[in-house]
Amino acid sequence: MRVRGLLTAAAMVLGLVSAPGTAASARVLERGCDPVDPAACMLPFPNDWYTVPDPATDTGRRVAFKASAMPRNVLGKAVDPTEWNRSDGFSPGSPLLTRVPGIDLARTGAAPVTDIGRSLAPDAPIVIIDTATGERWPYWAELDAQATRADRRALIIRPARNFLAGHRYVVALRRLKDSQGATIPAGEAFGQVVGAELPEGHPLRERQRHARRALGDLARHGIGTEDLYLAWDFTVASRRSLTERMLHIRDDSFRRLGDGAPRFTVTEVTDNPPEDRTARVVKGRILVPSYLNLPGGIPGSQFHYGSDGLPARLPGNTQIPTFQCTIPRAAFTSPARPALYGHGLLGSEGEVGAGNVRAMADEHGFVFCATKWAGMSQDDIVNVVTVLADLSRFATIADRLQQGMLNMLWLGRAMVHRDGLVSHEAFRAPDGRPVIDTAAGLSFDGNSQGGIMGGALTAVSTDFRRAVLGVPAMNYSTLLNRSVDFDQYAVVMNTAYPDKLDQQLCFALIQMLWDRGEANGYAEWMTDRPLPGTPGHQVLLHVAFGDHQVSPTAAEVEARTIGARIHTPAIAPGRNPDLVPYWGIPPIEAYPYRGSAIVVWDSGTPHPPLTNTPPRGDEYGRDPHSDPRNDPDARRQKAAFLKTGEVVDVCAGAPCAADPTG
Repeated sequence: MRVRGLLTAAAMVLGLVSAPGTAASARVLERGCDPVDPAACMLPFPNDWYTVPDPATDTGRRVAFKASAMPRNVLGKAVDPTEWNRSDGFSPGSPLLTRVPGIDLARTGAAPVTDIGRSLAPDAPIVIIDTATGERWPYWAELDAQATRADRRALIIRPARNFLAGHRYVVALRRLKDSQGATIPAGEAFGQVVGAELPEGHPLRERQRHARRALGDLARHGIGTEDLYLAWDFTVASRRSLTERMLHIRDDSFRRLGDGAPRFTVTEVTDNPPEDRTARVVKGRILVPSYLNLPGGIPGSQFHYGSDGLPARLPGNTQIPTFQCTIPRAAFTSPARPALYGHGLLGSEGEVGAGNVRAMADEHGFVFCATKWAGMSQDDIVNVVTVLADLSRFATIADRLQQGMLNMLWLGRAMVHRDGLVSHEAFRAPDGRPVIDTAAGLSFDGNSQGGIMGGALTAVSTDFRRAVLGVPAMNYSTLLNRSVDFDQYAVVMNTAYPDKLDQQLCFALIQMLWDRGEANGYAEWMTDRPLPGTPGHQVLLHVAFGDHQVSPTAAEVEARTIGARIHTPAIAPGRNPDLVPYWGIPPIEAYPYRGSAIVVWDSGTPHPPLTNTPPRGDEYGRDPHSDPRNDPDARRQKAAFLKTGEVVDVCAGAPCAADPTG
């Protein structure tokens, strides 16, 4: 029997017979999948197996997904990879996805969200290495708590700080354990890939050749193949790939505008009684060049591309978004500072009339103006729902989000231009003086979705340099499962893409396009490493501890990525379950502090779940999402920052507490 086994092995090496599973590997490869993880096509993800060399890109590679490999909805329609294949790499915040049958993360010793520092231990079972710098990358690992079947439960590895644009990373999973503490063996295909050299014509020979680079990188860092469960590499999209569309429409539109002011129309003026803190509400429309492919850039449209591969205007195509401005009573006496306001999830510019915004304007002398976040406003709700049923259409969200950012930039220019809003009588006091101090400098304040989108807007703004991002975060692939807001939309996705393993892959895929229009794709350049033609910025993050809608965990990833420092003590002892609370975010050493910062506001709500699930149920208390913006001390800190660039301590050296408002 031993002789026969040796002869069979020799025959396999010579290619005379097929090894078990070889035919299956051939079928998987033909479809466009990676055979080393048979749980689902396109796993592990992200993965350079799904890219091809391209000397025309900044990374030297280009994504090359096949339609046959993409997830399918219940109608059998595969996600169309066309928009994804414009990219030269993967999302800087991408979750790393695979499936490991029977893995027990605690037995394995993988770093949980409560102990991110463990991910950098020399013997960590999961290792991520930046191949350009040799730096080990911090992360946390979790199993998909949304999964309904154990055999379809994803292992999700999330970067604790965004990966660097254009860099290539190698991932190693080793010595993984099941619930009994036994080591989980590598899969058959991966075992062949890391084994003896496969003969010409073997289905896995090309996959083995591709693996050599990653295995070589691991070997240089002392990680051999003998205890590997799985290893692969991936390249992060370049700065150009992530931002060039937005920068192009910004630069092209403002070049054509020149020194002039955007055109606008005032449609409604409401003067309030003297006892009202808001003296006047002004509504209107502003004309903005549209780079979308349908007249007026209506929901469902996406970029129209020119011959150079960049967004281009169809002749005469223009957006006419509505705007609303809140003018405080004090502005009739002394001109107020101009500030853009960013509204919340699928909302509208009317949020600029909310009580907390009116209070901020009146207490601290700001005129706030807002327009809709095109792409994710109330106008887009129907389109968002249809996209969740067919993710091939996700570019209709991502592209309109970029147009929405341009709309906001143009509104900002109208606020500070001498021939802009102040040229209209609606923006003048009864004695004829302007209510906006155009020389004071523009700033930005946004909450919730406004805090998320506001990060991207900040990174591309040339007219403001300071931004307050209220209850913010970035990276919807992390946020969606952790937000109570997604529950009603998840019904659609659960129907269209019911398999939970597929859903996690879908989240990672759409993040690649979402990056073009949300903070995750711009965070690396949001503050002191600005984009071309863009000034540096300072950012203040106000986080609600225990937030039910926007995960504070994702806000911490953002803080690490943009280089923010944290107010300490951040939280009272015993309130945060992390072994090292706010790991990797350095403290503010002295006040006033000039730089970007994160401040945690606690109003007594328990810590959210440690899994990728939202804080549902009585044990998670009331939602503190709106508390920071409604707290007078928080508003005082925001105002000082927007006016002077200084973060001041309004909490007397203690953790910051916000009064519950619910």
